[in-house]
Amino acid sequence: MQELNNDVKQKLKTALAQVVKNHRKKQQKSISKISAEIMMTKSMWTDLERGIKDPQFTTIWKISEALNIPLEDIITEVKLILGEDFTLID
Repeated sequence: MQELNNDVKQKLKTALAQVVKNHRKKQQKSISKISAEIMMTKSMWTDLERGIKDPQFTTIWKISEALNIPLEDIITEVKLILGEDFTLID
């Protein structure tokens, strides 16, 4: 049961990582620049883009502002990657 939960959480982190990395690259912002904008270390940002970091909601909000993307767009893109049947509840 716990293993499934970790797998589900990892899928969510990976999808968020993909969305954030794609938008950062589209805007041609370096990890150094974007992480400085939200006062996050480069290593933490790198972990986020690799799907290792599980950011707090406030961090995701700051990311959306730094990338100039509405928060709901980030969530929508993550949901599209995960698919309609994705759920965090068993």
